[in-house]
Amino acid sequence: MPNPKRRHSKSRGAKRRTHYKASLPALGECPNCHEQKLMHRACPNCGYYNGRAIIISKETK
Repeated sequence: MPNPKRRHSKSRGAKRRTHYKASLPALGECPNCHEQKLMHRACPNCGYYNGRAIIISKETK
């Protein structure tokens, strides 16, 4: 298996990685309170997920 004889420069490695970009997380609307939330996670505003109350907020206690 061939191996490189010399070390690659930092700029050469950086040129190769130019297309590795962080993408924005997928957001969806909460069907309960209509706020934006991360997909497949409980809503941080109302605490509902899949039509059920998962997180009980301190305000309701």
